[in-house]
Amino acid sequence: MKRAAELVFIPCAGVGHLISAVETAKLLVSRDDRLFITVVVMKTPFDSKGNDACIEYCITQASDRIKFVNVAQPDVDFINMTRSGFRNSFIESHKPYVRDAVTELLTGSSKSPTPQLAGFVIDMFCTTMIDVANEFGVPTYIFFTCNAGFLGLLFHLQMIHDEYDVDIADLKDSDSELILPSFVNPVPIKSLSSVFFEKEEPIPFVSHARRFRETKGILINTFSDLEPHALRSLDSYGNIPPVFPVGPLLKEESDDNNLGGSDQALQKSEILKWLDDRLPSSVVFLCFGSMGSFGEDQVKEIACALEQSGHSFLWSIRCPPPKEKITHPSDYADPTAILPDGFLQRTAGIGKVIGWAPQVAVLAHPAVGGFVSHCGWNSVLESVWFGVPIATWPMYSEQQMNAFEMVVELELAVKISVEYGWDFYNTGLEGQMVLSAQEIERGIREVMEHDSDTRKRVKEMSAMSKKALMDGGSSYSSLGLFLDQIFL
Repeated sequence: MKRAAELVFIPCAGVGHLISAVETAKLLVSRDDRLFITVVVMKTPFDSKGNDACIEYCITQASDRIKFVNVAQPDVDFINMTRSGFRNSFIESHKPYVRDAVTELLTGSSKSPTPQLAGFVIDMFCTTMIDVANEFGVPTYIFFTCNAGFLGLLFHLQMIHDEYDVDIADLKDSDSELILPSFVNPVPIKSLSSVFFEKEEPIPFVSHARRFRETKGILINTFSDLEPHALRSLDSYGNIPPVFPVGPLLKEESDDNNLGGSDQALQKSEILKWLDDRLPSSVVFLCFGSMGSFGEDQVKEIACALEQSGHSFLWSIRCPPPKEKITHPSDYADPTAILPDGFLQRTAGIGKVIGWAPQVAVLAHPAVGGFVSHCGWNSVLESVWFGVPIATWPMYSEQQMNAFEMVVELELAVKISVEYGWDFYNTGLEGQMVLSAQEIERGIREVMEHDSDTRKRVKEMSAMSKKALMDGGSSYSSLGLFLDQIFL
């Protein structure tokens, strides 16, 4: 009998990254009872109570072969750093603590049989942890939380930088397009996140992609039927490690009850009860992720669009954090302060305005027929899984490229916007482009169209996403190939 194996997971700080890592860990241990996993949790100085609740929940709900280790926060001054500079310094500063945690794991294990350390599985932003894995003489694997098209972009930018001395930051504000092997259609430069145009060393993402090549494999949260072209194209980048598409990896619907305690459980119950009284596919759901919020002018335009559309709606609206404070949005004590006068009274029969939203449970509800989303990759996969078409409204990070891929490349979404029009991280809400009620209403009407080709394609892809995870499906088989590497 082969000896038990231990993997050390190192997710990046943040709810989306942690949940994806934990779902991957749960899937792996369910497939092989010889596997043990330790998840190393890094917390930022500005983590919200919601993040803390998520971490605590993940710790309590995991299997007895998954354990969590919280590492100390380094005493580092992160003030005035760029976004990528903060992330790189934050993760680099944790290396000694991760090293100590793994050393203790190896010397203090009481498991029987004692598992052998088989490797590190690190978040796409944690490539500096490859150095720690090397010290222990074990391989590193990347867990890539974005899509295959974006992975191809990173390898492309790294290749043109290293081989042709081309820096994508020099093309800031350009109207030109990139010809990328991982996309069928040319990708506008303006579809790239602002982080690509930060002038600093190491160049954001280029250094990460360079280090991806040092690893033994890349687990990616996608599936072959969703991104066949992008996955095939990765072979064009030469010497890269094998890529294992193992998605869609989603937070379970039942988990929504537990991420914020009894208050959120009560909120969820009230929301689902309200949805129970709606007709099938009649409600448009608006939700913009853990960091999504809008200024008052934009909120009023959204409200006007919803009222004019006549559709039933469930709208998650969040209060922006105080200016110059790095934290997550929160619920409004009283949203009427920023909504148009009389809006709640006029729409009481068809709409519901909420704060926090149990997104997975809402998308799973048969009353929901459309999803106005920021296009975080986890949200995209959830919409596909439940067969709910998206109207795209990207806000930050790689969401703009996700929106482009879903609308233009895959034709699985409709467009409210595929552009930021502002720098989310460096200007805050002050630079936010305000979309008109007419643009928003058009997108809502389009995503709620019952017999549209987009809706039919999303329903078909939903069936394919479930098949991918079944015994014999593409992601099921891909995960098996990854496990074969672990137990070689």
